[in-house]
Amino acid sequence: MQITIDKNSGYCFGVEFAIKMAEDEMEVSDKLYCLGDIVHNDMEVQRLRDKGLVVIEREDLQELRNCKVLIRAHGEPPETYKLAIANNIELIDASCPVVLKLQHRVKTAFDKMEQEEGQIVIYGKKGHAEVWGLQGRL
Repeated sequence: MQITIDKNSGYCFGVEFAIKMAEDEMEVSDKLYCLGDIVHNDMEVQRLRDKGLVVIEREDLQELRNCKVLIRAHGEPPETYKLAIANNIELIDASCPVVLKLQHRVKTAFDKMEQEEGQIVIYGKKGHAEVWGLQGRL
């Protein structure tokens, strides 16, 4: 059997950008936290952990102060940014531009639907970071 991996396979450009941002920041910072796994790939997450990336969960963010936290390509809801300001957390925002555009579209559609007494339905995996970010726009 011969297995061929497509030369174009791999991470999307948003995830590649987030990984590069994390690596660059870890070269100059004592400690860098990442809000959730930077990518859905255990080997890559472990490689970055071995370089010093500390993966945290949303609950952990509330306890942090005066540090740097990477926002992965999946984006975050507005409340994450507000909490960072309140806790003097410097965010390294690696949100994918495609994700940010979708968040903006959801917010615009929600505002319109609210006026028309309509609703927005988000179909996705419950608890996934991108879904969480979209729900935060409602």
